[in-house]
Amino acid sequence: MIDRKGIAAYLAITFVLTYAIEGALILSGFRVTDLPPVYGQLVIAAVMWVPALATVLTVTLITREGFQITNLRFGPWRPYLETALVIPAIFTVIYGLTWLFGLAGPDWQLIRFRALMESAGADTSEMPPPALFLPILFLATLTVTPFINGIFGFGEELGWRGYLLPKLMPLGKARAYLLVGLIWGLWHAPVVLVGFNYPGYPILGVLWMSAMTTALGIYINEMTLRYRSSILAGWIHGVFNSQGYGIWRVLFPDANPLLGGLTGIIGIVVLLIVGLWVMRRPAGVETTS
Repeated sequence: MIDRKGIAAYLAITFVLTYAIEGALILSGFRVTDLPPVYGQLVIAAVMWVPALATVLTVTLITREGFQITNLRFGPWRPYLETALVIPAIFTVIYGLTWLFGLAGPDWQLIRFRALMESAGADTSEMPPPALFLPILFLATLTVTPFINGIFGFGEELGWRGYLLPKLMPLGKARAYLLVGLIWGLWHAPVVLVGFNYPGYPILGVLWMSAMTTALGIYINEMTLRYRSSILAGWIHGVFNSQGYGIWRVLFPDANPLLGGLTGIIGIVVLLIVGLWVMRRPAGVETTS
């Protein structure tokens, strides 16, 4: 049976708070340029915790059901290691195909990245050569930034995968996955309209973002349910963001956001294939902690 009251309360709090905060930011002149102002980036990072706040308010003040539904547990350690390796491999395939199909080429000399840093007033004269900088950046996205991004990712995932997904599961897995993905995508609409992920494509960007979050959501949904852990979902989200906004954006700065890279058709198709494969993979004893 669907908990309409809980779902409605959660979505209302999440969307009203998010759209109000981001709307005020946008009205102040904020745009997602190549290098957005620091204050705006901090606000966007803080907004990632709105779904968690909405979950807390819903389960404590409205439905009074407690946090049992959210799978607020670590679960086994193996999927954390597995996703830390699998997700960079997924990105390698996505950007390898982007390059193969001629949708973008790697900027090995980091010409665009240097220009971006210099436009922001940074001194790039002491920057390590690309042959050293790129491996260091990639290593950081494997070992350091997933933990930082995972903190903010958990802010979203306690809501999307911890609360909303279990609430929608009585509809069946396919409908629940589709709804969570579309809702997650539309939640990003205000910042997408001002350049996030799809600069120059505000309307199509919202549609593509919803397609990407739906495809990516299949993988995160499946792993979350299989291991009964919303903390794992936050980790996966963090690993994805570390790769998506790390070395690959630096190395492939000219990828058309609708066609190549993570946000384009290439990325959406690869994520969809991976998600469907994980769905079909036997669970075995993976639900044990």
